Amino acid sequence: YIYLSFVVSNSTRARKMEKMKPSAANSPPLTPLGFLERAATVYGDCTSIVYGNSTVYTWRETNLRCLRVVSSLSSIGIGRSDVVSVLSANTPAMYELQFAVPMSGAILNNINTRLDARTVSVFLRHCD
Repeated sequence: YIYLSFVVSNSTRARKMEKMKPSAANSPPLTPLGFLERAATVYGDCTSIVYGNSTVYTWRETNLRCLRVVSSLSSIGIGRSDVVSVLSANTPAMYELQFAVPMSGAILNNINTRLDARTVSVFLRHCD
């Protein structure tokens, strides 16, 4: 009986939410970049990455590292609409590129490390 009461309660709440018109206050755009910025602001000192036995970054550190990558990309001329292809294992650097490349306005082309050389070459030729 409690479970049914909960379901009815959630159903009523859902109907009320559906009647709300989207606005900037209740319907912000959801993007990975907005997620990172909010996580750095709200959960700055919380752990975002644990890699191996010795690498640990907080959300604030991750955001700052991503901003440094954006600066580096910009310094070598990578910007809006450029394609950045990355062939890498799941490392903190790869994770940071997931945010940094879009931050720079460029397009990230992830290439799976398990693909054979021929398939990788096809991806590289067709990514523009």
